[in-house]
Amino acid sequence: MHKVITKCPVCTKEMKIMKLKCNHCNTIIENEFSISKFDKLSKEQLNFVEVFLVCRGNIKDVEKQLGISYPTVRGKLDEINNELGLAIKKDTTKEKERIMEMLENKEISSEEAVNLLKKL
Repeated sequence: MHKVITKCPVCTKEMKIMKLKCNHCNTIIENEFSISKFDKLSKEQLNFVEVFLVCRGNIKDVEKQLGISYPTVRGKLDEINNELGLAIKKDTTKEKERIMEMLENKEISSEEAVNLLKKL
């Protein structure tokens, strides 16, 4: 089985599903069908979402499970939110504090801290 193709391989615009077929009785239904927002995510993004849910949204657990850093987890979450159209304007105070704490604890470099702060 293949994942539903949601973007045109030629122009990258969104594609529509127009035909469904039953493999058992060969019934064919033609219409314009909608797809889930999640069908737009790559396999890697879907795997990340699955790990995130198993970890109940605990970023520290996601870091451990995937062997990636806090900034990478945040970046992946932002990327998925953007792909799903869920980007939300938020108060960044706590995020700035977390970045500064990570810098103080030498978990990230000053360059990484600057890059993260610019993304807020």
